[in-house]
Amino acid sequence: MPANESAPPVKKKGRRARLIVLVLVLALFAGLGYGAYWGVDSVRASFPQTTGSLKVPGLTGTVDVKRDAHGIPQLYADNDDDLFRAQGFVHAQDRFWEMDVRRHMTSGRLSEMFGAGQVETDAFLRTLGWRQVAQTEYDKKLSDETKKNLQAYADGVNAYLKGKSGKDLSVEHAALKLSDDYRPEQWSPVDSVAWLKAMAWDLRSNMQDEIDRALMSNKLTQAQIEELYPPYPFDRNKPIVEGGRTDGGKYTPQGSTPSGTGTGSGTGSGTASGSQASAAAGAASGLADNATAQGATVGLRTQLSALSETLDEIPAILGPNGSGIGSNSWVISGKYTTTGKPLLANDPHLSPQLPSVWYQMGLHCRTVSAQCQYDVAGYTFSGMPGVVIGHNADIAWGMTNLGADVTDLYLEQIRPDGYVYDNKVLPFETREEVIKIAGGASKKITVRVTNNGPLVSDRSEELASVGARAPVAPSAPDRGNGYAIALRWTALDPGKSMDAVFKLNRAKDFPTFRQAAADFEVPSQNLIYADSKGTYGNIGYQAPGRIPVRGQGDGRMPAPGWDSKYAWKGGKDGSAGYIPQEALPWDLNPARGYIVTANQAVAENGTGAGKYPNLLTTDWGYGARSQRINDLIEAKTKDSGKISTDDMRAMQMDNSSEIAALLTPMLAKIEVSDPDVRSAQKLLEGWNYTQEPDSAAAAYFNAVWRNILKLSFGDKLPKEMRIEGSCMNVRESTGPADDLAETVRECGARDADSAQPDGGDRWFEVVRRLVKDEKSQWWTSPAARNQPGTTTRDELFARAMNDARWELTARLGKDQSTWSWGRLHQLTLKNQTIGTEGPGFMQWLLNRGPWNLGGGEATVNATGWNASGGYGVTWVPSMRMVVNLNDLDKSRWINLTGASGHAYHGNYTDQTTMWAKGELLEWPFGKEAVDRAAVDTLTLTPGGP
Repeated sequence: MPANESAPPVKKKGRRARLIVLVLVLALFAGLGYGAYWGVDSVRASFPQTTGSLKVPGLTGTVDVKRDAHGIPQLYADNDDDLFRAQGFVHAQDRFWEMDVRRHMTSGRLSEMFGAGQVETDAFLRTLGWRQVAQTEYDKKLSDETKKNLQAYADGVNAYLKGKSGKDLSVEHAALKLSDDYRPEQWSPVDSVAWLKAMAWDLRSNMQDEIDRALMSNKLTQAQIEELYPPYPFDRNKPIVEGGRTDGGKYTPQGSTPSGTGTGSGTGSGTASGSQASAAAGAASGLADNATAQGATVGLRTQLSALSETLDEIPAILGPNGSGIGSNSWVISGKYTTTGKPLLANDPHLSPQLPSVWYQMGLHCRTVSAQCQYDVAGYTFSGMPGVVIGHNADIAWGMTNLGADVTDLYLEQIRPDGYVYDNKVLPFETREEVIKIAGGASKKITVRVTNNGPLVSDRSEELASVGARAPVAPSAPDRGNGYAIALRWTALDPGKSMDAVFKLNRAKDFPTFRQAAADFEVPSQNLIYADSKGTYGNIGYQAPGRIPVRGQGDGRMPAPGWDSKYAWKGGKDGSAGYIPQEALPWDLNPARGYIVTANQAVAENGTGAGKYPNLLTTDWGYGARSQRINDLIEAKTKDSGKISTDDMRAMQMDNSSEIAALLTPMLAKIEVSDPDVRSAQKLLEGWNYTQEPDSAAAAYFNAVWRNILKLSFGDKLPKEMRIEGSCMNVRESTGPADDLAETVRECGARDADSAQPDGGDRWFEVVRRLVKDEKSQWWTSPAARNQPGTTTRDELFARAMNDARWELTARLGKDQSTWSWGRLHQLTLKNQTIGTEGPGFMQWLLNRGPWNLGGGEATVNATGWNASGGYGVTWVPSMRMVVNLNDLDKSRWINLTGASGHAYHGNYTDQTTMWAKGELLEWPFGKEAVDRAAVDTLTLTPGGP
């Protein structure tokens, strides 16, 4: 049984009741109840002081904080301690509500702020143990210099908090104080370290794919599943490293045997071919007889279904984990730029948030020396010192998600006194956690951990009873007390990623950049590099991160936890084995003159020249964005053309749709008899496949694409993957004869942001392969709503065109001259706590929008949407930057929202409209440029209590 030792968690109505109280308080602060003057005064009380001087205890000298018209601060100090102390102070000035919520989330303490509705989330996060791992990192892994910087940052935050509460901090804190007398506690260095765990969780790669493949086995054959996870198209979409520095050799940890996976030819984005097929089949056969045909066991499917629902409830700070999460970055040698030095672009794709997850800032030593080592600017995370993405005086760097497979799920066989491992019963490692609940009694849980990781299935009452019924192969251990699911994840091993942030900020050349990357263990990212040294400058790439070496299996399916052959391989001391830095792909000044990373395959897996021997993942993104960027660069540099900063900006806003280019010519040939549908079809004639906000053709095509996916795949997927509320009648057998089958109502269970088919570039590749077979089984769909059933590709396409026409009529009106993609594809920025679940007027108080956007899923301008859930924007380029290595003061940047996290502040969303238009702000770096741009200067001085 799960080790939940108190009453079941209260359902979400508890959270809603608490939100009603907060809403009423916010209404008062907005002047809706007690008068406008009082309301405005209360809202403005938390606005930061940005001019004059303030005393900050602990400073040894003055720090100047120069803000431009958009409130973006540049800090100037004489030593590292003062610089990071001031960074903590300024972050808290603008973003403390965001920081406070983040630290409660990473430590599993949201219930202390928001009540009983967050207990299940807290219990899951306590089970993962983010805060515990962060504490161990701080105590045992991080360098003394890093810990000193973290402490200085925490002291700066606490200096700001001194004597403040309620409305002095934010309107949200004011609401919590009046409803529950909530007072924030002191900031600690571990609060900052734990944020990296949240980053790693949201960028954890293929865990959902692993769950989905197992769930699919309930309805689909192995061959059908492989059709939905086709191989990466290396013949069409280039990997990051082409015949470059991938010759580190096959890595086998000391004291272990070679994995045997990842060395065959044709590894790709998920299909189990060659040695990978054998590995996947081997893992499945450890769970049940005839696993290839039957898939995972019934018990495993039910456990994974419940786990998937639990994951939907976990706050995704960076966005729902899936095909959309990623980024674009590319760097071009000075040989091909108008400046003669490299240009570097980056735009990470994350969920839209208010305020933005990023905070722009410059950290400058007045004189760089051993006592003051930093002269860096870029994008920071509120609550964490240093700059995450940006440039210093010598180098620039960007990041995209590498997508390495760093998580594995294990089915564990449970006994009363432990769990089975290699025919022995081992005791659980256990710890008790007490979850405090605002307005209610505390809840105690016990976390159980196996040698494969924590039992995440303990956090679901449904999962507690499933294991007792889970059928497994005769070769599996005795049933005992049933089965549970453990999570093995690289981020649960303490590491040194925080050290890497400061090393990146100080790096001066490619060798020191790579040294910094060696410590960037989680999340695993693609790092691109540029400097201005030499004739054309240098450009480079490094794949860092902890990437496990597996025994049997390749991470595509859950594995039998009772068999050590499926464990991650390690050294003789029992530590996990990871591919070492020297064996990870890298590149420097490739002959083609540019490097593109956009979540495509890093390198073609296999043996032989130009191939990479170590398994990184089998679930890459499929390269739609990356190849489009490659094509744009090659077209611009053809015949000695040069690329400018504005060209880089224009590439970031490219709205071309790969799937539209494939399907539109086919759709145009479909015979249509209905005049209204034919009128809509004509919109596609002459369309150039770009998804501009005012495009009626883009609106209609994307509606057709959504309906193609729905008709072809949606109803064929298991209910656990379909969108919540989508119901259908299915015949369910109750005995061996067909006449014993009965019709039951089956409804989807997944959140709209993560339901399938989501329409990402995996589905591009699925459909690209299937359109060649006009009579594929996937083109069959039942009759519905006076529409006939379909059995061929063109019949289904015609049905989708018809359904799309009437869907848009309902959404946008019958007059198609008024249709536009932007009217469907809207961005609303939501306050990520109180602004997400309250009634309309609360959302009006805290949220902003909508904005009508162009772009789309798997487009360079990646304003993603989930085709199962609708057309609303679920992913965005969370920021954009172009760094000019010839003249850093001519670099450009933009944020999704603004510097301020205070509702009604002038810098709350002042960058959003410019961001939506693809505009970039000037990015001053040198002292003179910063001074020219500054409109406010605040001097922080030593003193105070």
